[in-house]
Amino acid sequence: MRDKFLLWGAIILVVAWSVAFLIRADWWIPVLLTIVYAIGIYNITQSKHAILRNFPVLGYFRYFFESISPEMQQYFIERETDGKPFPRNQRSAVYRRAKNLSDTVPFGTQLEVNHRKYEGIKHSIYAKSPMEELPRVWVGGEQCSQPYHASLFNISAMSFGALSDRAQISLNRGAKKGNFYHNTGEGGISPHHMEGGDLCWQIGTGYFGCRDEEGKFNPELFKKYSTLPNVKMIEIKLSQGAKPGHGGVLPAVKNTPEIAKIRHVTPGMTIISPPSHTSFSDAAGLLRFVQQLRELSGGKPVGFKLCIGDTKEFEDICVQMNVLKIYPDFITIDGAEGGTGAAPPEFSDGVGMPLEPALIFVNRTLNNYNLRSKLRVIASGKVLTSLDILRAIAMGADMCNNARGFMFSLGCIQALRCNNNNCPTGVATQDKMLIKGLDVTDKAERVYHFHKNTLHTCNELIAAAGRSSYEEVDATMFMRGDEFDHLADLYFPDILGNVKQKAKY
Repeated sequence: MRDKFLLWGAIILVVAWSVAFLIRADWWIPVLLTIVYAIGIYNITQSKHAILRNFPVLGYFRYFFESISPEMQQYFIERETDGKPFPRNQRSAVYRRAKNLSDTVPFGTQLEVNHRKYEGIKHSIYAKSPMEELPRVWVGGEQCSQPYHASLFNISAMSFGALSDRAQISLNRGAKKGNFYHNTGEGGISPHHMEGGDLCWQIGTGYFGCRDEEGKFNPELFKKYSTLPNVKMIEIKLSQGAKPGHGGVLPAVKNTPEIAKIRHVTPGMTIISPPSHTSFSDAAGLLRFVQQLRELSGGKPVGFKLCIGDTKEFEDICVQMNVLKIYPDFITIDGAEGGTGAAPPEFSDGVGMPLEPALIFVNRTLNNYNLRSKLRVIASGKVLTSLDILRAIAMGADMCNNARGFMFSLGCIQALRCNNNNCPTGVATQDKMLIKGLDVTDKAERVYHFHKNTLHTCNELIAAAGRSSYEEVDATMFMRGDEFDHLADLYFPDILGNVKQKAKY
């Protein structure tokens, strides 16, 4: 292709310039061709891109189509039940609920209901009327003097830096109107979190917002912010689902002077959080840190968040709870399928335990150590729909957090550009031009409606199952496709054995 480009490109240039001189036509055509030919010559001589060396001009189309591949998938290829991490039908449900429109669908389900992976709820012929009041849960154990009455469904951790200022303002205003909490993420408490909504302040390994010049925990700064009226809970982040065992990353392009001031870091630099905390290095140290934060905050609920990996480590924490008599007020379990943060693909795809088995393990372990009644368990990790919420509760959670669902309510289109500052909807970017497209007043209403309509559907589902309260939600409510396979075997005996016997004769 290179030789053909050089030969035919030169011939076309000679012809174009000759015609232009002879008939004195417009010069823009030969000038444009000359520029294209010069670019081709440069690509042939450069050594970084093999495609462009072999296809000096046409190679650009490859990069163009690669850059818009998520949009091509969404608009022209994927079906209603396709799309990763979230299929189109789930995204559409969030959009409709956020806009307070009807979320009904026509003509029946498009799911493969006879597939082994199908999951559904066993309805009752004695269904009840749905509750009008949205469910709430008390958070705060015997060692907490300021318990918090939390919503069953809340905004999971997303920091200012990962998300834009307008996105954070919209989330917080929506949380205020809906009376649910907004997790700050590990980037500290920014002015954009202070719109009147309740906050769960997350303390990560970088101690952003409460760190000294060396990056270590600063008790005085923590006390200053943790005693703010809006801060209702404090969450110590041990690990997150997207990249457990890996420190968070704030790209330099997103580390603006405003963000650096909030986090107490140097602006314009890529900020990498340590993979683990410097304030403790074992289970006993973690629990003493919980106790310290509870005392500094004036007795507010303090807990920790983790993605389950080595199960012995979690069991060791449970042992130390009984030894030290120090109990967190809540534990947030993040599934390996969760995470809005950018992460290496090996971490996103191959590290950590998924949410469902993690919840089952945590619930049973806490019961085995007689600790379950002393704290709350919060589920986080693709808990997007009402069915997801009830499934998490059935597996042992008391309440749920969600991040990407609330991003959808802000207008996120799953463009998969959260990590490069080019989010087209102004949600996950610090680009001022892109952020201007996000209208705070409208998006705050959508956040509020998404929360309210999702929990209303939860109430309808448990009523359809004949249950009166969320305390009655358990695994017996659910059915799975692999049960149908077994049931079919009972009614449709395997006749292949007879066929094989006849074949012998």
